[in-house]
Amino acid sequence: MTKLRSRRFRAFTLVEILIVVVILGILAAIVTPQFSSATEEAQKTSTYDQLLKVRAAIGVYYVRNGNTLPNITAGDGTWGPLMADDYMREPPPNPYVGGAGKTVIVLGTGPDTTFQTTHGWIYNDTTGDLWAGGFDANDQPLPRP
Repeated sequence: MTKLRSRRFRAFTLVEILIVVVILGILAAIVTPQFSSATEEAQKTSTYDQLLKVRAAIGVYYVRNGNTLPNITAGDGTWGPLMADDYMREPPPNPYVGGAGKTVIVLGTGPDTTFQTTHGWIYNDTTGDLWAGGFDANDQPLPRP
């Protein structure tokens, strides 16, 4: 005859569960701000990378087309011959500006002096210079308001 043992299962108490929840909340409060700054840094880096790629595309176009600058007009992603001749596959976004203006090109003679969200790129059709919206003359991001 076998002796049956009664099994007693021990469960977590309410206090133990609350302590774990509080610890997780504290850890989340510490980690969350670090992720928000990482997102902004990624946007800055991505914008700078896009800027270098478009500048390179303009330079290659200039050399291949007898020292002629591409005819880029103002508008949303209107890169003209850079898109048509496969120098770029799609309009580059400016993630630092974001929103509806991230692919908009404006014609101008210099970079932004304050952060804005209306355009992602500034192109000088006389000199071929290109600046990222929201960045200064040294290709450094301007502070967001």
